[in-house]
Amino acid sequence: MNFISEITEGLGIAFNAIRANKMRSVLTTLGIVIGIVSVTLMATAIEGVDRKFEESASAFGADVLYIQKFPWVGHGDWWTYRNRKDITVDIADDIERQATLVEAVAPSVVTVRPAQFGDRVVTNAFLTGTTNQYVNTSGTSLKDGRFFSQEESNGGRPVCVVGANIAENLFPNEDPIGKMIKVGGKPYRVQGVFEKQGGLFGIFTSDNRVFIPIKSFMSSFGSRRDITIQVKASSMADIEDVKEELRGIVRKSRMLKPSQADDFNINQQELLTETFGAITAVIAAVGFFITGLALFVGGIGIMNIMFVSVTERTKEIGIRKAIGAKRRTILLQFLIESSIICLFGGLLGLIVAYPLSLIANQILPTAMPLEVVAIAIIISLLVGVISGFLPAYRASRLNPVDALRYE
Repeated sequence: MNFISEITEGLGIAFNAIRANKMRSVLTTLGIVIGIVSVTLMATAIEGVDRKFEESASAFGADVLYIQKFPWVGHGDWWTYRNRKDITVDIADDIERQATLVEAVAPSVVTVRPAQFGDRVVTNAFLTGTTNQYVNTSGTSLKDGRFFSQEESNGGRPVCVVGANIAENLFPNEDPIGKMIKVGGKPYRVQGVFEKQGGLFGIFTSDNRVFIPIKSFMSSFGSRRDITIQVKASSMADIEDVKEELRGIVRKSRMLKPSQADDFNINQQELLTETFGAITAVIAAVGFFITGLALFVGGIGIMNIMFVSVTERTKEIGIRKAIGAKRRTILLQFLIESSIICLFGGLLGLIVAYPLSLIANQILPTAMPLEVVAIAIIISLLVGVISGFLPAYRASRLNPVDALRYE
């Protein structure tokens, strides 16, 4: 009970001291405000980018493998990858015939062509040739209509399915289903629209794409192209076995000798996640070190002001000690005062950081969950306790006789 009364009394004295020196208290908090704004903005940016990345990476599918000429994460000589033989549709056919651990296989090839409906044009649409199995390997879903069937795919019919951005730009006020559009000068009938995906990897999602049967693509836009083969594993638990099975099939299809290295890559979502995690960890470490310096400077300012406060109130400390105040009571009094000043600075920093994060969100995805707010408040209190400890300890050690004689 004595401890609680000491806390209550310390709070009262601290608030009275802060009110008596309003301007000094406000100026003292500026360093903390700047530090908390920096820490909060850094944390919201990292949290926002992490969330957006997870949302974006999910479009690649954790259980989907991508057989490609190039690795997603570069390790080696670019020219070595560049000189590899192209991945072909024949390899996809071999996988479909021989693989036992896969659910779906979809080759895809991409080029950039203008898409047009009437007088509306999307100049850089990603035209993608693929098969009817694409919807099973992509993890995307249709908002309206349907994907092309196996018969339409095998026959190379002039049909297409468009991404959300393509539909919004070409058909802002009408239903695109059944309409004829021109892609690269060739006519295609729209029979489906994908749900909007968004995210950091916009060009890799369905949003800016027009999908047509791969046979139609090859006959109209050239067949000598490098393709990507998307393979969906039957079970996520067997993903490593699937990779080994695919490696064996592709090596056999490309007639590689046992002594020869793979001249292809099997990419997956995990590679992106690991690389992105390493990059954000470095950025976060550098960012928090810099923002930590701002808090350190703010903490030094708090410490200096608290030393001044102790000096100014030396006689008051002497009187309190003379009438029975314990060292602990004096220590708590000044720790509470420095903590309140820092907490006020932290709350002010959060108030400033929130609208700034909304502005930053126009350029970079941000998010301010309750954890970030809680961390900012805890940091403010810690800075207050650490910065105020030495002045408070000095105050608690004052000799009451010397303090009463102080002028």
